[in-house]
Amino acid sequence: MSEILGFGIAGNFALHLEQAGEADDFALVKTDDEYAPKGIFPFYIKGSDSFLGRNCIDNGYLYLPNDKNLNIQMEPEIALRCELEYENNKVKSIKPLKFAAFNDASVRNDKTATKISQKKNFSNGSKGIGNEIDIDKFSLGGICDNYSLVSFLQSQNELIRYGECAKLSGYSYFYEKLLEWIKDRLNTQENYAVLENLSDILKNANYPNEMIITIGATRYEEAGKNRYLKPGDICYVVAFDHTKFDLSSITNAIKNDSKLPSSVSILRQEVR
Repeated sequence: MSEILGFGIAGNFALHLEQAGEADDFALVKTDDEYAPKGIFPFYIKGSDSFLGRNCIDNGYLYLPNDKNLNIQMEPEIALRCELEYENNKVKSIKPLKFAAFNDASVRNDKTATKISQKKNFSNGSKGIGNEIDIDKFSLGGICDNYSLVSFLQSQNELIRYGECAKLSGYSYFYEKLLEWIKDRLNTQENYAVLENLSDILKNANYPNEMIITIGATRYEEAGKNRYLKPGDICYVVAFDHTKFDLSSITNAIKNDSKLPSSVSILRQEVR
């Protein structure tokens, strides 16, 4: 992760922004399609002299910010590891190589933040990624057709379902439509409202040929809507093949700390 860039997509799953209290942040951002995501934000830019230069990925621990007044919420997502090609300093193509469960944990109550990225990289362990799974083809008929995403929070001896169990096909934009949208945003998104100029970021990073892009958080279960992370909590984000496992078997495996096969992408982070 330290050699590539990290970007995230905001608003690619219906009602998540409203649940997260972030819909107003994007009030000025207009889209041609009402179902389109709102934009792309950076969460890690290697070599940046700003806070975004801090490598914020830790796959074992989630470190809360030093300011204990900030509320941090888990954001269960799918991450794509992508290969990029450029032409005339513009992104020409994006090829997803692998996918994984991801926690895009975010600050909810930082009133000083003027960009969405300022709510993302808050510590050396504000993000985490599970074991990666190879993508045969990022289109209908490929491996992602069969996968769902779910998340849990363990607090002492209680395990709650934090996010809904959602099929990856439930993303508003997915497959070719998503890739075309990402390419367009990387090439054209300007510094406006809570978003940043992405072509400038790519230029300053010397046009990296690889990036992690997280494609949007799913909706919360009722128990997770207003449950902020506390030291001692354990976060789980799981991407699993729903043709081979049902939700109850995944839940029982988490409860019993059972080993799951590598075909399941699982992230386990202890909160500190």
